[in-house]
Amino acid sequence: MSPSDSDFVARFLLEELDIRGAFVRLGESWRSMLARRDYAATVRELLGEMTATAVLIGSNLKQPGRLSFQLKGHGPIGFLFIDCTEQLHLRGMAQAAADVAPAPVSQLFGDGHLSLILQNASAREPYQSLVPAAGETIAAIFEHYLLQSEQQPARLLLTAGEEHACGLFLQKLPGADAKDADGWTRIELLAKTVTPDELRTLTAEALLGRLFPEEAVRLFKPRPVVYDCPEDRDKVSQMLRSLGRAEVESILAEQGEVVVHDDICNHTYRFGAADLDELFPPDGPEPRTLH
Repeated sequence: MSPSDSDFVARFLLEELDIRGAFVRLGESWRSMLARRDYAATVRELLGEMTATAVLIGSNLKQPGRLSFQLKGHGPIGFLFIDCTEQLHLRGMAQAAADVAPAPVSQLFGDGHLSLILQNASAREPYQSLVPAAGETIAAIFEHYLLQSEQQPARLLLTAGEEHACGLFLQKLPGADAKDADGWTRIELLAKTVTPDELRTLTAEALLGRLFPEEAVRLFKPRPVVYDCPEDRDKVSQMLRSLGRAEVESILAEQGEVVVHDDICNHTYRFGAADLDELFPPDGPEPRTLH
């Protein structure tokens, strides 16, 4: 597999400067997310940039859990949604008008906001955060969010298209100024020289060597990223059982079949009269219904 087709995130540390970072490139996983979705190019680009960002941030998860981001507004793009587990399993979607022209993010989302939900197996309740979408790009919005939430500046360099979604992340750690007062400014300037083509094609080693040739970079082992949104007919069946047989029969009588679409995973499930006995076995327990 060539570097440009691999799906990975590689974290690194500029040890003499107390600056941490990560590099992500998504190929097959990103294309799988786009499959059978007819997003406008602008929507696809923003969703890809947010997907890359979610992986960069999600790669720091230490315990079993799921990190979900939603950028929501009232413009031509209704929302972008991405979530990522600690195992770097991805899923996501966008809701937008059919034709969205390029424009600043503030115009595309209107009065938008960014929400974060962190579900952790060890926590009773998920952690939730909601902040205004402050910025004209996906990178600027997340940089603002990280500065507010972690009190440390960060930089994101992102690119996304039909084939790849890529990103470079840098964050200044609390001890950086004590080690080198000009270090963060220097690294920022060097990082901004990266090109979209370099993000799409270079290995992590080559990219960091090109950007920071004079720095001591500790590169950690790359971790694989996968798109994980399988079909789950059993879950949909349970939902239909909760409606009760009478309600399902009523839908069948009116429409001929019951059609359920999973927007996040982009799967469609169809149930006909022949499925009734499987959904509601004659000798099975009476299901609890929703009212």
